[in-house]
Amino acid sequence: MSSNVSRRLRAPLAVVAVVLGGSISYGEAHSATSSMQAAYMLGCQGCHLDDGRGFPQRGVPALNGFVGNFLKVPGGREYLVRVPGVAQSELSDERLADLLNWMLRTFSSAQLPADFTPYTALEVGRLRKSPLVEVAPVRVELLRRLETVADL
Repeated sequence: MSSNVSRRLRAPLAVVAVVLGGSISYGEAHSATSSMQAAYMLGCQGCHLDDGRGFPQRGVPALNGFVGNFLKVPGGREYLVRVPGVAQSELSDERLADLLNWMLRTFSSAQLPADFTPYTALEVGRLRKSPLVEVAPVRVELLRRLETVADL
């Protein structure tokens, strides 16, 4: 892991440790983050790039500084699980829930709603049974709904 990436991950790790009441050591948090980063690299980075900036020229949206906003509108939470790349991932429901939570906290923690509830394996398993076939119209509608949200 490059030192730049390592530095960017230290702050989120510290937050995780505080949120969990210090119940995990830095080494354990680092290992968990490294595991999630590896899952991201293998399953998501090809389209969303290493820092979540997306690839707009190819229609791949940015995660970085934005994806958490979807949790502020009806249907947005479900959308993040039902997009084909997520819903059809080979990851288990538990691992996919962990990855989604990691991505939201890593790339868009400032945009998460104050009452953010992490995804669970049960929720992910239920939602991914009905992947979206037509992603673009759903995304357009969610973005329209986001225009009315005051705290973006």
